[in-house]
Amino acid sequence: MGLPALGLLLAAALLHTEAAPPARSFQIDFERDCFLKDGAPFRYVSGSVHYARVPRPAWRDRLLRLYMAGLNAVQVYVPWNYHEPQPGVYDFGGDRDVEAFLDLAAELGLLVILRPGPYICAEWEMGGLPAWLLWKTDIILRSSDPAYLAAVDAWLHVLLPKIKPRLYQHGGNIISVQVENEYGSYYACDFSYLQHLLGTFRALLGPEVLLFTTDGAQLEELRCGTLRGLYATIDFGPGASNGEEKMRYMFHGGTNFAYWSGEWETGADFKDQYKPVTTSYDYDAPLSEAGDPTEKLFAIRTVISKFQPLPVGPMPPPTPKYAYGWVALHKYADLLDVLDVLSPSGPIQSQFPLIFEAIKQAHGFMLYRTQLPHDIPSPATLSAPPHSICDRGYVMLQKEYQGTLERDGQTELRVKGKAGDTLDVLLENMGRISFGANFSDFKGLLGNLSLDSRPLSKWLIYPLAIDAAIQQGWPHAALPKSSCRDRAGPAFYTGTFETPGTAWDTFVKFPGWSKGQLWINGFNLGRYWPRQGPQQTLFVPGSILRVGCPNNITVLELEEAPPNPFLLFLDQPLFNRTLSQSSPDKE
Repeated sequence: MGLPALGLLLAAALLHTEAAPPARSFQIDFERDCFLKDGAPFRYVSGSVHYARVPRPAWRDRLLRLYMAGLNAVQVYVPWNYHEPQPGVYDFGGDRDVEAFLDLAAELGLLVILRPGPYICAEWEMGGLPAWLLWKTDIILRSSDPAYLAAVDAWLHVLLPKIKPRLYQHGGNIISVQVENEYGSYYACDFSYLQHLLGTFRALLGPEVLLFTTDGAQLEELRCGTLRGLYATIDFGPGASNGEEKMRYMFHGGTNFAYWSGEWETGADFKDQYKPVTTSYDYDAPLSEAGDPTEKLFAIRTVISKFQPLPVGPMPPPTPKYAYGWVALHKYADLLDVLDVLSPSGPIQSQFPLIFEAIKQAHGFMLYRTQLPHDIPSPATLSAPPHSICDRGYVMLQKEYQGTLERDGQTELRVKGKAGDTLDVLLENMGRISFGANFSDFKGLLGNLSLDSRPLSKWLIYPLAIDAAIQQGWPHAALPKSSCRDRAGPAFYTGTFETPGTAWDTFVKFPGWSKGQLWINGFNLGRYWPRQGPQQTLFVPGSILRVGCPNNITVLELEEAPPNPFLLFLDQPLFNRTLSQSSPDKE
């Protein structure tokens, strides 16, 4: 059900065809039920590595371990929204350089099974579809809707020309390309849409490339997700029973850095089953989140060795991890006191709340502000319509934190105050639905707030560009705030630490913290939420750390920080448990 890529797909070819095709070909002989590579029977063993979940300096390490485990192919998703953050604005640099990733796989002798979407699921924000598609609120995703098709075509005309020279037939290492993903699980069942995609893929990649689809094993899923003439594959794995449980293996999961983690739909009505994905995407894969081999990897390697020779040489050892220890932080400012920095364009005025998509903000946070219309001497009910808080709202009255409103949880608070008092609601987007019947998952305040059933009005809406400010050096490069009260609610904390000679990977724990976001040296490491769990630490790649100068830590704590705020850097991750070690005395 929307789990990541096909894992350890073993495909065995048993027979030759009578007429040998030309050199550099990868085909299927359906009659004899076999793959043919350059006309000869061929078996491949593949696993998935999601380049978008792995820092670029670690790509070689992860792919090399895959190769040394005996696998000869890697499955690669291409998240559309990772590369086209705004319509017509493309990013293929740095960690987003998919061409470099494909070329590195080729250099290491790995074939590639490419899964370019346009939808990928993968527990990734909106299944890889860009949030800006929702600027047209009535768009029908993954269908023949002309607005959707126009966006898809524009994207594929940018992506697929980068892919074509890397096809196996043209001297590259890509042996097959997926058309859409698990479309049979989507309600639309639009064959015209699939035919349109097929035509686009053929036009841009040529007639020789092996195209395929992937779906669950249920007959209805196969009926809606497959096309005549395309190789149809199904999700499978241990524990599967009659296709009811569609599980697969990852080879290496990685990390949902920044805001890229998606959400699960697990019920008939996704609004009643809101389940945000953790920052860690370890997934109990053969390679851990930090890229270390596990017992599962060595067991897989042993099985593979029974069917084909393993590469010569040992498996590379685990990369060193370092416990940098306790790092003290101090409160820099309450979020409400730095809106001039976080929202330099100022607020948008609106009679009623506007959603993220109306303001053309994709991720992160947005602040909604209004004033109490009259005196409230005794507590009144501040309430939101069902499912209108998307996804979590932090409520402040006269800058005093009142509590949270949640998408599937608490939808009302009791407040009191005077006419004209400022009411602020910080809305957090925790990731869009990545799998389900309908995942047009709009964010922000989707309905108006009311006081004792009377709708509030005259809102000021601040789009917050927190990442942009932090990447430009704030708040470490700014003057410290002269006064900062120790009150609860959204606030920024800062600190620094140094690495002893070498910047090793590490894991950071949040003792006594509630929920928030962490940046180190401007890199957004993702969401922490130890009170919710099970994840208690965030993975910190050594490649983002500095040697010989301080590493800048910025924390946005959304609810309440501990009285003496510290972070603890460890040499191992923690899940579903807390440290028995107590913190040192900190006066």
